[in-house]
Amino acid sequence: MLDCEDHKKESALTKEESAVQRGRPREFDPDQALDRALEVFWRKGYEGASVSELTEAMGINRPSLYAAFGNKEALFRKALDRYAKGPAAYTYEALEAPTARAVVQQLLNSAADALTDPNNPHGCLGVRGALSCGDAASIQEEVWARRSAWQEALRRRLECAQREGDLPADANCADLVQYVAAVAQGMAVQAAGGATRKQLRKVAGLALQAWPV
Repeated sequence: MLDCEDHKKESALTKEESAVQRGRPREFDPDQALDRALEVFWRKGYEGASVSELTEAMGINRPSLYAAFGNKEALFRKALDRYAKGPAAYTYEALEAPTARAVVQQLLNSAADALTDPNNPHGCLGVRGALSCGDAASIQEEVWARRSAWQEALRRRLECAQREGDLPADANCADLVQYVAAVAQGMAVQAAGGATRKQLRKVAGLALQAWPV
């Protein structure tokens, strides 16, 4: 038989389980939980990350996830925001470099470093998310929209450099943006496949050899 103290513990546990079942979120750190969700999405992509895997990594249950972050799609969007402001912040920081060539050099070298950071999954969350989103067209559109926004920012930066005489007058800024984006995305795919930082730095150097003087 249960003594009085055991009965109290059992009663408290039952009440806690009932509260969880009713959808009341448990106490947890939302920022820490989002970081863990980001890592799961980063490793597996949107489609490959199940809700069960996400909740297990985040240390919460489904009702808590829905209450704090919305559905899986909303959680992924928040993870993209966190990724953009953290591990991928270099993409916009590079635009502040003094010359067009320095912009691209900083961007690609920073990409080589970030994509192979031993503290994070290798590769790019945006590339992996776009390639593995299954039938979630809205997710693919979201990733593409963010990528397009960055490419537009880079195009404006190169056009500014061209007006200042930092790029040849006959250089096609839109084509240069596509070139840089293709190199950066290719580096992300190679990093996910095991390419080292040294190898990706070499790719960045070779890409700069084709940059217009």
